[in-house]
Amino acid sequence: MKKSIQLTDTEATLRQLLLDVSNYIVANGGQRPELRFTGGWVRDKLLGHTSKDIDISISSMTGYKFGNLVKAFLESSAINNTKYCQEILGGLTKIEANPEKSKHLETVTTKILGLEVDLVNLRKETYVVDSRNPIMEFGTPEEDASRRDSTVNALFYNLQTSEIEDFTGRGLQDMELKLLKTPMSPYQTFKDDPLRVLRTIRFASRLAYRIDQADEQAMSEESIKEALRLKISRERVGVEVIKMLRGPSPHAALSLIDRLGLYNTIFTNPSPGWSEMANTQHWHIAYDQLLALISTRLGRTNTWVSSQVIANILLKEPRDPEEVYLAWMLCCFVPWAQPKVATSNSSASKFPKSVAATVAREGIKADSKITKIIQEAVLYLPNVIMVKGEAIDQPDQAVKDSKRKQSSISRELHGKAIRQWGPHWRSTVIFALLVQISHAHNQSGASSSVGHQRNPTNSYFKYPERQGLLDSYAAWLSGLMRLDLLNAHQLKPIVNGTQISDALAAKPGPWMKKALDIAFAWQLRNPDERSPEGCIEEIVQRKRELDLE
Repeated sequence: MKKSIQLTDTEATLRQLLLDVSNYIVANGGQRPELRFTGGWVRDKLLGHTSKDIDISISSMTGYKFGNLVKAFLESSAINNTKYCQEILGGLTKIEANPEKSKHLETVTTKILGLEVDLVNLRKETYVVDSRNPIMEFGTPEEDASRRDSTVNALFYNLQTSEIEDFTGRGLQDMELKLLKTPMSPYQTFKDDPLRVLRTIRFASRLAYRIDQADEQAMSEESIKEALRLKISRERVGVEVIKMLRGPSPHAALSLIDRLGLYNTIFTNPSPGWSEMANTQHWHIAYDQLLALISTRLGRTNTWVSSQVIANILLKEPRDPEEVYLAWMLCCFVPWAQPKVATSNSSASKFPKSVAATVAREGIKADSKITKIIQEAVLYLPNVIMVKGEAIDQPDQAVKDSKRKQSSISRELHGKAIRQWGPHWRSTVIFALLVQISHAHNQSGASSSVGHQRNPTNSYFKYPERQGLLDSYAAWLSGLMRLDLLNAHQLKPIVNGTQISDALAAKPGPWMKKALDIAFAWQLRNPDERSPEGCIEEIVQRKRELDLE
């Protein structure tokens, strides 16, 4: 950790601009405000990280008023227009036309020199029982620091003196210790604003800091969990979850959520009357396994050959943040993996039916794309396990089947399955693997449970030992790769509807889907054929199946 802060050229220009505005205020008969860079920017600079977001605290006026004074200064004759580039003025003209102003915080957000800048007065807060929105008053630097979620986020950089100010008396020390601790009583801090619970988890995972023991105990209190359920909008919960999963260590975040008993507070359906509780007893196996797969794919660890095969095939682009994010998002819903139907007062055509998708949509306000992917992962879970099982778990039957030509994997069977699972089939298979691996410790499956279903009778919940399971997935996926089926969902039809209609002398109709399915299956069985004649011939021979005669 650095002991002082070195400003970039852009930050130095911003600092000088703000000090010039301060002089301008005094020259026009006003009181000189004390100006400070605050919070996360100070912490990140001390850690040697760059930051494009800067919170600026003002001692004697609201951020909105100060922002307009900045604009007035730049437009005044007192300024030499060559001193500050035109980009600064251009950014601040947005304040008057469209201020992003909170009714509680009197905050203005604008962009200066490519930096996202928040202007806000020093303040103290008074909370009411049923809201996380405080009653705001002007405060001292000490009061402003004490209201923050952790001491390391309560450090200030004084623009006048260029000194770091630690008004809690613990911020710099806790940074040295890599410790997150609330400036005030942890219980009251989290009770006043339960969103701080999620922020603390996010910062702990992002910074690789530990959370103070007293803070962890407060975060685990049932009354704090209840306050989080009642006082925080699910949109805000979802924003924090997304930031955790897109951060540098989603595994650390999920581990904290699990250990602090917060899963059913975060991943829940807030609808009235909801009483379902997910069983998270073995969830840790799932997120540990996903971390191992991602680390293997990135070359960070040496693991079993099976893990390498699985990671190489299912995590096609491990450095793609969207692919990794999606894998972690699906991992969050492993405890809700049972394909149970969730009740809803709304139209079934508009809302997903699985509990997992309902919790995603209502609990963290996941967007339609993520909700659909989660829904499909749960929907296809039994099918993935069945298809994989037919290829690997029962090889003798596969050998006897002449249609498979003594292959343990049928191109037609698996190609059609991948086509059905769609463009996110790899994510669907990852989900199935994580569900199975989290229960592989129990070979009989008698005491296993997925979600709140304590005594599942479905045969696909009975799993082998973990390494055997990884071996079976690796063997199956290797077979798919050998048969060139990894992109079966993208297979382009060798014939089109017009060709089929002409060959059958029939107008297009509902029968066409069946005909195209026959064509797709023929292509899978004949991967080396490039001419459509054989495919059309098969469709003609199976004309009766299309109900045209």
